[in-house]
Amino acid sequence: MSAPNSEEAIARALRALPAAPDAWVTAAKELPLLRDRLDELVARAEADAAFRKQVLADLERAVAEAGLAPDPTTLALLQARLGGGSPG
Repeated sequence: MSAPNSEEAIARALRALPAAPDAWVTAAKELPLLRDRLDELVARAEADAAFRKQVLADLERAVAEAGLAPDPTTLALLQARLGGGSPG
């Protein structure tokens, strides 16, 4: 019998878990793109004061133009990274 923390025991325990919900899988696949697009927006806003002002004035539009869904979480992430006022 294998030890409770052996690789085999861990593998058995993982196989016994239910599959992750589809929404979790989709979100995990989308996170790298979201992070990259937000990084690009923030970098551009940090380099261009006029663009930063435009982004802060209309976060939803900036996020949509970056090809992202302007959902509350994405808007809050961008807002926090830019250090502006409250979103929406």
